[in-house]
Amino acid sequence: MSDGKRRADIRAGIRVKIVLKKDQRSGRLTEGVVKDILTNSPTHPHGIKVRLTDGQVGRVQEIC
Repeated sequence: MSDGKRRADIRAGIRVKIVLKKDQRSGRLTEGVVKDILTNSPTHPHGIKVRLTDGQVGRVQEIC
């Protein structure tokens, strides 16, 4: 299981847990399937930003 900080670990179609912008304070995670990767850099300290198949956008906290 990876923590979602490396872009190379993430690709469309995999199941991840993300933190949405509105949940950053509470740390509540939302599970879903990656549709698009929105972060261009190879790594990000807060997690790679992705769009899920349901349209929600957040930063990957863990890969399921």
